[in-house]
Amino acid sequence: MKLNEINDNDGARKGRMRVGRGIGSGKGKTAGRGQKGAKARSGVAINGFEGGQMPLHMRLPKRGFNVPNPKDYAEVNLGAIQKLVDAGKLTATEIDHEALKAVGLARGGKHGVRLLGKGEFSAKLIFTVAGASKGAIEAVEKAGGSVTVPTIVPASEKHAAKHRVKQKEIAAKKAGKA
Repeated sequence: MKLNEINDNDGARKGRMRVGRGIGSGKGKTAGRGQKGAKARSGVAINGFEGGQMPLHMRLPKRGFNVPNPKDYAEVNLGAIQKLVDAGKLTATEIDHEALKAVGLARGGKHGVRLLGKGEFSAKLIFTVAGASKGAIEAVEKAGGSVTVPTIVPASEKHAAKHRVKQKEIAAKKAGKA
């Protein structure tokens, strides 16, 4: 047997049916779609339609909520950090997202790192992270380190402050004209 002589068994690959090619083909005229009606025409999508009865997906109660733009944090446990410190792979005293990425602890997390308190922790380290649990902060401070979480001003507060500045400018212009 040669590679160029290999072929499929008879009937292994069935050719597609060419519909609408005359009465002699067996699939002429209505092309196997029956007669008239929406389903005989192209562009039909009646998935979930139950003849006018309320469809199942509409009868079931709604549950839960999906946040439209969720924050993506890399969650890192203190126990995992302690293991790397003990192994000598993490030598820096100031730890941030980049340092954790470099040692392979913070995968993903486009909005930063969130520190979690699972595991034993005894290293004296200074953390700069996007978020931390209460237990993680207590454990780090107990070991003699510190956790810095930058405060983020909500967009609504930024907008309100900007609006107040504009209102002051308008009032100053009116006072200058009067």
